[in-house]
Amino acid sequence: MTEQGLPQLDPVIHAQARLRVTVALAALRAGDSITFPRLQQLLEMTAGNLSTHLRKLEDAEYVRITKAHEHRTPVTLVELTLRGRVALDEYTRALRRLLDVTGNGQG
Repeated sequence: MTEQGLPQLDPVIHAQARLRVTVALAALRAGDSITFPRLQQLLEMTAGNLSTHLRKLEDAEYVRITKAHEHRTPVTLVELTLRGRVALDEYTRALRRLLDVTGNGQG
């Protein structure tokens, strides 16, 4: 909470593109992953844009990127870590508190 009693929003998740990535990955079961091209298609993002946002999420340890091979073809898998799930839950709670405060005319 800030001095005014308003909750802080996680700046790593708060960027629109990273929020979309995090929410999309949270829809998977814990421990499940999605291929980079499938995530790119799902979010309708360019490869470069998605890579940039994934790097920031990876630096915060919110996502895990795994390079693998399927039948000699390189595959990049992306999954939301436990830390990322907790961060998204905290972000969601903080956003709800913020909306409750502003919705009640207290903001």
